[in-house]
Amino acid sequence: MVYLLADCGSTKTEWCLTKDGVPVRRLRTSGINPVYLNQEEVECIIRQELLPALCGCVPDSLHFYGAGCATPELTERMRTVLRHCLCPQGEVEVCSDMVGAARALLGTHEGIACILGTGSNSCFWDGKRMVQNVPPLGFILGDEGSGAYLGKRLVSDLMRGIMPHSMREDFLSRYGLTMGDIIERVYRQPFPNRFLASFAPFIADNLDQTCIYRLVFESFRAFIRRNIGLYYRWRFYPVCFTGSIAWHFREVLIHAAESDSVRIHAIAPSPMDGLIRFHMHK
Repeated sequence: MVYLLADCGSTKTEWCLTKDGVPVRRLRTSGINPVYLNQEEVECIIRQELLPALCGCVPDSLHFYGAGCATPELTERMRTVLRHCLCPQGEVEVCSDMVGAARALLGTHEGIACILGTGSNSCFWDGKRMVQNVPPLGFILGDEGSGAYLGKRLVSDLMRGIMPHSMREDFLSRYGLTMGDIIERVYRQPFPNRFLASFAPFIADNLDQTCIYRLVFESFRAFIRRNIGLYYRWRFYPVCFTGSIAWHFREVLIHAAESDSVRIHAIAPSPMDGLIRFHMHK
């Protein structure tokens, strides 16, 4: 039995082709989010970036976990494209990336699963399904602790002079930007969340600066208080994280969690290894 698994965010998609539960090929393509991309654009990414790497292999089943796949309409749109392009005869399962994270992190156990990547999200998982999901609301209204949220805070603080002038000049020089460029990219061009999240390496490189550490720490505390803290009896359950931001800033995340008495059970760089285990034992 050949499975194709996909963990899809707004910035990138990780694919894993497995045969009899054993990974045989791992691939990466651009992110696919049906909230921002229409059907033709999704199909273009699959045909140009994924199909050539599959070398004609047609999976018996496809399990796609994607950002933006949270409504019946968007889920069905993705299922239609995936069946047409990749798996015309087999099973095609489309779930939200939050379900994928919960299956990967918690499996059949109950707890709170969290994503900190370009965006952020969380849910309470009862071992089989999501029973509560605090709305993430996107990088404008929510997404606390995400790469886009960190980037938004960074740019705002730099432009307002809250951070040292030398750091602002270093930032503008490193990315070749002006204040006008930033306004243009955020307010007038597509994918402002990806643009803001792209500043995470600058934040990581300057984490030893008190102002930057405080920015990351406060962003994680905002996620904990405005998301995890809204789940019923959250202190009694393990909390797990996945995503590039959670992984690369894990020491700050653990510090922020401990300051609010949150028990972190696991932090994984991506859900893929956990999804492979989940489907292997399914």
